[in-house]
Amino acid sequence: MMRLQADADPARWVPVTDSFGFGGRRARKRAIRMLLSQANAAMGAAERPGGRIAAWAMSQAAPALLRRADGRVLVWVWKPEPELVVVMAQVQPLTPQLRAARAMMPMEYDDTESFRGTYLGVGEKLVMPTPPAREGAVPPPFATYTWDDGSHLVTVTAVGGDRERFGTVIGAVDDLARSLRIAGDLTVGEGGPVLRIDPS
Repeated sequence: MMRLQADADPARWVPVTDSFGFGGRRARKRAIRMLLSQANAAMGAAERPGGRIAAWAMSQAAPALLRRADGRVLVWVWKPEPELVVVMAQVQPLTPQLRAARAMMPMEYDDTESFRGTYLGVGEKLVMPTPPAREGAVPPPFATYTWDDGSHLVTVTAVGGDRERFGTVIGAVDDLARSLRIAGDLTVGEGGPVLRIDPS
């Protein structure tokens, strides 16, 4: 089983995964309300009635759902202002369907730059502070980080709530993504010790 771990600065980030405290619930609710609002804007729709209730319900369910992911999904919100940015890290098997979906992404997703993680080695980074609007829809600003090890894909996605201020937190998102690492269950037989070497 592949699991993700990261060194999130507690002064900057509130973890959603395994966060059942009052402060965590409040931050989750505000962040989810921002994501719902951004989803409506991305589809060119007006904010739906009951958005606050939906955000509250989703904030209650989020930690339990993420716990069931058993470390394959980690989520944080920006502590000073949860509506400003939400970050999700995910590891998933690199299936043929996933490879095909990545190959069919829009051309603007090709404009990536190299990004070195402390533990995962060199991956790719894409920052879209002002994604192009389409047919009245206004996509939110986002940044993605990806690592492909041949069998699994590790992705970090940061979604912002404010185009003008999204760039102010990218450095902190870089630090969080750089700290990401994979921890897996390892069965060692009688063939001798196992040596793990950090990526060069």
